[in-house]
Order: sequence, then C-alpha cells, then structure tokens
Amino acid sequence: RYKPLPFFGPKTVAATFKSVRGTKIPDTNYHQISDFSFLNQQADAVSWNTYAGKIVIMNLFYTQENSATTIANNAIKVLRKTYGKNDILKFVSLSVDPIRDRPEALSVYAGKYGPKTAQWDLLTGDSSKVYSFINKQLFIDAYQKNDQGVKRFVYTNLFVLIDTKHRIRGYYDISTQEGYSKLDDEIKVQIVEELRNNTDGR
Repeated sequence: RYKPLPFFGPKTVAATFKSVRGTKIPDTNYHQISDFSFLNQQADAVSWNTYAGKIVIMNLFYTQENSATTIANNAIKVLRKTYGKNDILKFVSLSVDPIRDRPEALSVYAGKYGPKTAQWDLLTGDSSKVYSFINKQLFIDAYQKNDQGVKRFVYTNLFVLIDTKHRIRGYYDISTQEGYSKLDDEIKVQIVEELRNNTDGR
C-alpha cells in the first residue's frame, strides 16, 4: 500500500461520479499538459505521441555552460544510471535558448554528455511556443532579459514529474539533496501507480 502523489495545476469538477460506500462523489479533472511539437537533438519531431505510455521527467536548460545546467545534468546522469533499465521513464530537457540551441547545437551537446536518445531527449523549438509551453503548461517562470547588452535566461531550475496521462505529479529542486531524494522516491511511487493502473485497467 502507498499514498498516490498529488496533482498540480488547475482542476475542475467533472460531470461523472464514482460511488464510495453508496455515496456518489464527483470525479475531478486535473490539468493535462497540452500537446506540443518540438525537435530533439537528432532533428526528429517530438510530441506526446513520442512519449505514449511513459513517465516523463522534464527540466529546463541551455547549452551555454552555467551552474544550474551542470547541477541538472549531474542529477540526470545519476538518475539514468539508477533507472536506465526501466523503459517506462523518459528524461526530457527543454532549452530556454531555442534560437541558439538548434538541433545541431543540441547534438554536439548530447555528444559531450553522452545521452542515449532512447532515454534522454534534448528539445528545442519556436521561441514563442517554447516559452508558452513552459509558463502556461508547466507553470514554471522563465523569461529572457538583456543585461547590459548580454542576453540572460532566468528560469526556475526545477524537475517536473509528469505521469502517462500528461498530468503534473511533482516539482523538485534538485540543487538540494532533499529535493533530489524526494524526486528519487517519488519516481518509484509513480512507477508503482502506473503499473497498478495498467494491471487493473484504470
């Protein structure tokens, strides 16, 4: 027995009901991240169809070296080592610098860190669509600003745990050991939930 993870984002009351001990309780519709169309490091088009039936761990990054990206990449490296044989998981990093981080730049970056495309996608796309997806679907603050003529990227360095129905189940600050450990634990919880749902047909 375990306690399922919470759902994040707006929710609405559905028109359908479930019966609990003879009492009708309305179902709840939780926020589902809308579909998207981005490109990965191999210039392949990527959408939710690409990740059908997968738990997705998503984070933001850009290829110019910075401390936040280094921390994120180190965390992904360890997580991939831990869960590398579990094909229900996908690691997805979305660039906040889509103008410079085109597929060819992502490919070079991927070669540096050696991710396997089957397990870790680096994504880019149209700037307006990327930032709309980040701010309105993931509910993460991210924007660009000019600092004395130099472009800066400001974003929350969180990992987002997304279930197979594209619902947000957790946010994690992996710059802290507490945040990383919580993500590691809750990945296991979500895997159990998905396996249970597949078994009983829900």
